[in-house]
Amino acid sequence: MTTLAELEADPHEALARLRPVGFVEALGGWVVASRELAMRVMRDPAVFTVDDPRFSTAQVVGPSMLSLDGVRHGEHRGPFEAPFGLAQTRERFTSFVVDEVDRLVGAIEDLGEADLRRTVAGPLSVAVVAFSLGLAPTSAATVLEWYDAISSSVSGVAAGRPVTAEGAAAFELLHKHVAGGIDSGDSLIAEAARAGLGIDEVVANAAVLMFGGIETTEGMITNALWHLLTNPSELAEVLADLSLLPNALEESLRLEPAAAVVDRYATQDVTLADAEIHRGDLVIVSLAGANRDPEVFPEPDRYDVRRPNARRHLAFASGPHICLGMHLTRLEALTAVTALLTRLPDLRLTPTSPPPRGLVFRKPTALTVEWTVA
Repeated sequence: MTTLAELEADPHEALARLRPVGFVEALGGWVVASRELAMRVMRDPAVFTVDDPRFSTAQVVGPSMLSLDGVRHGEHRGPFEAPFGLAQTRERFTSFVVDEVDRLVGAIEDLGEADLRRTVAGPLSVAVVAFSLGLAPTSAATVLEWYDAISSSVSGVAAGRPVTAEGAAAFELLHKHVAGGIDSGDSLIAEAARAGLGIDEVVANAAVLMFGGIETTEGMITNALWHLLTNPSELAEVLADLSLLPNALEESLRLEPAAAVVDRYATQDVTLADAEIHRGDLVIVSLAGANRDPEVFPEPDRYDVRRPNARRHLAFASGPHICLGMHLTRLEALTAVTALLTRLPDLRLTPTSPPPRGLVFRKPTALTVEWTVA
């Protein structure tokens, strides 16, 4: 029997047993673990919807683009969409990201050891998301405290537990912070309000973007470094040829997507492979499972920085709910990992640095490393 503990610690063997789809009692729903079926589910919101009162994120932050489908989804997502296109992302954010990475890496360069999640990946993701939304400045540590409480609450709800008091309190503080910046003239949240969204709707969507941005960026950076530092031959190839790094990052996303699952609810009786799914059933798309589908990715458990089809991963989901900030996340990760690998000589994990874990959001709880200081 597949347990929550197994799915939180190392789900990949269990997902291989379940593939293409299987029912998991511990989650109270069907788990889709093949790439083909994952694409089918995510691209058909009429049959597999997010718009259900059980949706975990909505229970914590309220209705948003993440938990709505159809016309209402467009109303919520539309005001935020254009600034995150590929060309706009590069134009608006490259200089800010480069400067922020330089500042963060410069602050630790002479230390010889650090937790890169807390000193680089987390603060970078917070700073960029706050800049992108036009939020009033606040400390990275404060936002990360809110984020940890809210994401922990979302993960708990996904596992069948109630919304935590800490998660609710953190969202209340975030609500006050975002609401206080709505009157800023040219910010994204101000534009969303002018487009017709109410304050609670603006806050809910800002929360989704903030914590989605933090989660995907922090997770992408820490997971990529963990994969490189635990695969020395692949790291050596990248250090010898940095043009391999973008594909190495995509391969890390494939092996361990920061967001491991997305939830949907069946709006009608439907068959997936041999599974007879009934109206109202929870259907959990395992992005982690789809990304290791052996029919698409040969030797799916191997980290291969030269894998030719690494970008076919579904780490950013697919369909109408595809990750809004995927271009920005890639920009941040490539900039940060390049700087860390080139500016911290002989970078290596400490023996106690933990592997990625988590039911919904997967990454190391810390990425403790050492390097040689000149």
